[in-house]
Amino acid sequence: MTILDGKNTALLIQDEIAQEVQTRIQAGKKKPHLAAILVGNDTPSQTYVNGKVEACKRVGFDSTLIHLDENISEENLLLEIQKLNENPQIDGFIVQLPLPKYINVDNVIKHIHPDKDVDGFHPENVGKMNKNQPCYISATPLGILKLLEKYEIQTSGKHCVVVGRSQIVGSPMSILMARNEKIGNCTVTLCHSKTPNLAEFTMQADILVVAIGIPNLITKDMVKEGAIVIDVGINRVEDATKKQGFRLVGDVDYTETAPKCSFITPVPGGVGPMTITALLYNTLLACKWHKD
Repeated sequence: MTILDGKNTALLIQDEIAQEVQTRIQAGKKKPHLAAILVGNDTPSQTYVNGKVEACKRVGFDSTLIHLDENISEENLLLEIQKLNENPQIDGFIVQLPLPKYINVDNVIKHIHPDKDVDGFHPENVGKMNKNQPCYISATPLGILKLLEKYEIQTSGKHCVVVGRSQIVGSPMSILMARNEKIGNCTVTLCHSKTPNLAEFTMQADILVVAIGIPNLITKDMVKEGAIVIDVGINRVEDATKKQGFRLVGDVDYTETAPKCSFITPVPGGVGPMTITALLYNTLLACKWHKD
């Protein structure tokens, strides 16, 4: 069993990005600039955005964090988005999710200019991904592709089962794994919370991607011997032995399932670091596509 180390893989890719940024600067080209809008004081969101800011520093990007009041109106949030759309110094930006419940997330995403939508959520980028045209691919699916690529995992002809149908991970992942690409060419089955007899499908998976948000849903008896398991879930479960009163677990019961797998991602330290790195990759693309 091999652990798919997202943390170290992310650092390797970030080193490659940093080298390219230095080459750009030496050639007199623009330094990439990533901005993030954070609404409110949600602790996980703050931690995640701070991680993006630190990653920008590591690779030599400029970064801007716009922290808005949790009671900001949707209209004023859209005005902030428009400012970033019109700012020629900003190559790409994200609006950190989740947003307050009174804000229409789809409307917010539609107001981000597709050329600066480095999260890959805008309908235009989603449509281009479906058509296999140049676009920004959602950061988590892109991070998974790059993790599989770095470990030289062969996917062609394999059966990939994706558990979870979110627009951020599950749905795009099912499309990407079926594409005629180096990482892809799988036969793909997409399952979700309403799939009856889920184990019947997961047991068929050569590659199992789980992104459903249910702690330890996938147990060892639901995974076949030698499977490649990508656990996207990150869930807090109570743990009195921990200082913070909880621990992080994935959607897969790692301890019991790992011995059956040929490859598996840990939680934390698997997919999470790759997501931030994929966002940096998209921002570098944006700078090259629109400034070079």
